[in-house]
Amino acid sequence: MITHDPFLSLWSTTDELAASATRHWTYRDQPLLGFLRVNGKTYRFLGKEAQEGFRAVLPTSDEMAYTARFTETAPPADWHTPSFNDSGWKTGQAPFGDNEKQPRTLWSSKDLWVRRAFTLEEAPKEHLFLKISHSRQVEVYLNGERIYQSDKGASDFQYIPITGAARKKIKKGAHILAVHATGADEGRWLEVGLVTSKNRKTEADILPARQQEVTVTATQTKYTFTCGPVALKVTFTSPLLLHDLHLVARPISYVSFEATSTTGDAHNATIYFGASSALAVNTPDQEVTALAYTAQNLGVLKAGTTQQPVLQKDGDDQRIDWGHVYVAVPQIPKATIGVSKGAEALSQFTHGQPLQSGQLTGQNLMLNAFLPLGNVGKTPAKAFVLVGYDDVESVQFFGQNLKPWWKEKPGTNIELELAQAAREYQTILQQCGAFDQKLYEEAKAAGGETYANLCVLGYRQSIAAHKLVKSPQNELLFLSKENFSGAAMNTVDVTYPSAPLFLLYNPELLKGMLNGIFYYSESGKWTKPFPAHDLGTYPLANGVMYKEDMPVEEAGNMLILTAAIAKTEGNAAYARKHWATLTTWAAFLATEGFDPANQLCTDDFAGHLARNANLSVKAIVGLRCYGLLAHMLGEKETAQKYTALAEGMVQNWMKLADAGDHYALTFDNKDTWSQKYNLVWDTVLDLNLFPQKVREQEVAYYLTKQNPFGLPLDSRKTYTKSDWIIWTATLAQNQQDFSALITPVAKFSAQTPNRVPLTDWHETTNGRQVVFAQYGRHMGFQARSVVGGYFMKLLAEKMKKQEPGNRP
Repeated sequence: MITHDPFLSLWSTTDELAASATRHWTYRDQPLLGFLRVNGKTYRFLGKEAQEGFRAVLPTSDEMAYTARFTETAPPADWHTPSFNDSGWKTGQAPFGDNEKQPRTLWSSKDLWVRRAFTLEEAPKEHLFLKISHSRQVEVYLNGERIYQSDKGASDFQYIPITGAARKKIKKGAHILAVHATGADEGRWLEVGLVTSKNRKTEADILPARQQEVTVTATQTKYTFTCGPVALKVTFTSPLLLHDLHLVARPISYVSFEATSTTGDAHNATIYFGASSALAVNTPDQEVTALAYTAQNLGVLKAGTTQQPVLQKDGDDQRIDWGHVYVAVPQIPKATIGVSKGAEALSQFTHGQPLQSGQLTGQNLMLNAFLPLGNVGKTPAKAFVLVGYDDVESVQFFGQNLKPWWKEKPGTNIELELAQAAREYQTILQQCGAFDQKLYEEAKAAGGETYANLCVLGYRQSIAAHKLVKSPQNELLFLSKENFSGAAMNTVDVTYPSAPLFLLYNPELLKGMLNGIFYYSESGKWTKPFPAHDLGTYPLANGVMYKEDMPVEEAGNMLILTAAIAKTEGNAAYARKHWATLTTWAAFLATEGFDPANQLCTDDFAGHLARNANLSVKAIVGLRCYGLLAHMLGEKETAQKYTALAEGMVQNWMKLADAGDHYALTFDNKDTWSQKYNLVWDTVLDLNLFPQKVREQEVAYYLTKQNPFGLPLDSRKTYTKSDWIIWTATLAQNQQDFSALITPVAKFSAQTPNRVPLTDWHETTNGRQVVFAQYGRHMGFQARSVVGGYFMKLLAEKMKKQEPGNRP
């Protein structure tokens, strides 16, 4: 819906836009709300309100630090009763877990028993709820009464009503909350407390809009609704047009509304659009200030935390809590804006009351806009709002805080950018429409309609997993975050699969993905003879965060991508700039690349592997790419040397990997197989290394190994990576085989039961996202940049049309 960077990334996770709260890609609620009042009746078409109205009785650590008694040794049977003596137990600060970076008390065994003693000065009169987040099995007792039991983990806080005998025991005085939790092999997590909530009246007079259709294009998501006698179109546009770096960097999206009468009569209509201050916090308990004002002929709403901890935290399951979220409204006749607590403005809207303005400080605030459309007839009545975010400073690069790219021009501020975005509204929407159509038609011509739809799904997501800034060395940096795969920043083996999209539409952005890695080596901060895996943990690029190197993987990736830039641009100027570094990496591959030692590759979730045939292909192609670059730079002897070296390795590779009707996963085990997706660059870059029979034989074998939702990554497991499937399918020599390989991927994208941003790691047997436990949550790869790899087939077709050359 709204996708710009790893922190400004909003999604709808249900088929119906109004069926759930909109969410950040981490699945935390960041509500947008939308209602249309027609002839006095109010229809909901967008989102749900944030869960509110809870008051802490026994706070969890997101509200207040606390300690509890605990043991990891099985206690006596009466451990959960108030009379049990827990003085021999340890004392630890919550939360409890096995991730060294996140919990305050390490939980490393299978079972954990926790007791929280607390005293109430008076008995709460409101409804009482258990507030809990846990990793697997759990049983909870309150004063000896069991109040909750579950065999399934709950990654987000769950609110469980407390009733019956347990509720009756809650009086003034001392109490005990006791928990027994059983952890998974990894990802153990426990956090528990108590809250109360008053009865909240539902808005009985709000009617559901009937959703008729949803259409997703590369830069837009379009919905149509019926709201009584009025048809409503709602379009979310994130104008990520890669030829315009300022537009890509400017964190402003459009939400457009178009209403028409379906009866022939005119109907009075007003739009309500709201955005929660949750867009500007990491956790819901953070205090926020929100205000409404006018600037640059716009009505402007703004919210941000009072603390403003700029770049003070890093990690995977994190949301931004510095800077400010903005909603801006062109001053159409009688449009009004204001801030409110919770859903107060909604009540005003449904009852036709004026919207309050001013400034508020607190939690769970709303930025609200009422947009009168007048008497809506057959001629469409239109309006739009802008949603943006000023993060002030975006990332830290080796100790120096960097501003976003759009702030590089002196005197620029967010109000000016919002005003410019408003003036350019019609032009930008026309450009987005034209680009979306062109992308779809070109992808369809390259690989068919099914393939085009996959490209559309991957486009915005891949771009929005990056942040665009300028380095202290005045170079473009386009820095990725590994979303729910560790939060590593500017990871080389994430850049590698993402590259086709950016090679197609703006190679400068691919350079921006490589520049930081080159700087790391060339500055002397990284001294190994192969590239670093990453630059840090997002958003702090202060040095590699990954615990283990991937020597052959990263060296091959950097050489291949540098050559791909040269082929795309028709010159090797970028390679010349980094020639000494590329030479060091090529020399490393020449000695260590062909028969890789036991090490990780980009598919690190599959574990270490020695003699990896696909990794060997990468090394061979990387060496041939270095030869290509040397040729383009006039280094004749070097070009001949490395070209000959790579060609000799190919013949040896075919002998060692030969498993009869296919080529093996490893050189020493012929009873294995794997996708040789690294082979695709041999074709795309016209390297002329591997005989055509290698591709033909592999593709024929793959077609015998498919499952309902795709081709497994290799013979070890049934899971797959969808980006690699597209690369593997691009090896096919005819449309029939290509379609046969990608159709199950399209089936997965349409039928997976997991309602998350597009995952690139899924099970081929049932179409489920592969999940793992981390930070107390069940997580899986999602919203990652690697789906830019879906554009490999389109890139291959484009490269075919280029004039042949640059081959020694």
